[in-house]
Amino acid sequence: MSNKVAVVTGSNKGIGFSIVKGLCRQFDGVVYLTSRDEGRGNAAIAKLKKLGLEPEYHQLDVVDKESVKRFRDHIQEKHGGIDILINNAAVANSADFYNSYEENTRIVEINYKSILLMEEFIFPLVRENGRILNISSDCGHLSNVRNKYWIERLSSKNLTMDDINEFVEWFLDSCKNDTFKREDIADEGTVAAYRVAKVALSAATMLQQKKLEEKNISVNSMHPGLVRTDMTLGAGFYSADQAAETPLYLVLDAPDTLKGAYVWYDGKVRDWYDYNADYYFKTSTLKS
Repeated sequence: MSNKVAVVTGSNKGIGFSIVKGLCRQFDGVVYLTSRDEGRGNAAIAKLKKLGLEPEYHQLDVVDKESVKRFRDHIQEKHGGIDILINNAAVANSADFYNSYEENTRIVEINYKSILLMEEFIFPLVRENGRILNISSDCGHLSNVRNKYWIERLSSKNLTMDDINEFVEWFLDSCKNDTFKREDIADEGTVAAYRVAKVALSAATMLQQKKLEEKNISVNSMHPGLVRTDMTLGAGFYSADQAAETPLYLVLDAPDTLKGAYVWYDGKVRDWYDYNADYYFKTSTLKS
C-alpha cells in the first residue's frame, strides 16, 4: 500500500485534536491520531467518528523508546512511510511560574528530548518531499534567552546538536545545583524549563532541515498562538480549531521553498535569530 500517511503526535485533545480533524477533511490519505493514553485516544477517535471522520489510532508515548519503536514498526509494515509528521506532543508548565528540578526535567523531556527519539526512529520513515512540523511556541524564540554566552552559541551559523543539548543540560544543572539565575531567561525567568525546551526545539528544527535537505523534506517550527486549551488553563485569544489553521496550511499548502523556518501563528516567518526582538512570551498576557 502506498497511500499517503499523516501522523500527529499528542493529538487526543487541544490543537493536536483540531489538526487531526482538519487533516481528515483536507488530506487525501490516512490520518493517525496518537496519544500516550489509549483510553483518551480512543475517546478522541469516537468523537471524530461522530463527525463522520475516519482517522486511524495508534498508541504513541513520545518519551518512551519502546512505544516509539512499536509505532515505527506498525507504520513501516502497514504503510511503508509517512508524508506528513506533526510533532505536537507537549506539556505546559504547571500553574506555577517557577518549578522544581523534577518538574523542569519532565517539561524538558517531553517538549524537547522527545523530538530526538522521533528524529532517530520516525524521521527515517518520512518520504521524499514530505513535511515535518514541530509545534514550538513564542517561548521558543531566541529572544527568550538573555544569557550572552548562550545567545552567541545558539545563534552561531555553525550551530550543532551538541550546542543545543549542552544548553539544555546547562539549564537543568543550574536547577539541580540551585545556581539558576532568573536574569538568564526573559520575563524574570518564568516558565524557564518550557522556554529552554522550546528554544532547543526551534533550534533543532533548523539542523533537522539541513539533514533532510537531500530528500527535499521541509522541516519547520511554529508558534501556534496562545490558545484556549487545558494546557493554558483556558487562557488564550483563540480556539484550538482556529489555531489549527496555520499548521494545516504549513503541511498541506505552503510553498516547497519554506524550509527550516520559525513561523508565527499568522503564518508569517519570523527571524528566529533576532534575540533583541519583542517575541518572547510574557506571563502578563495570561492575566489580561
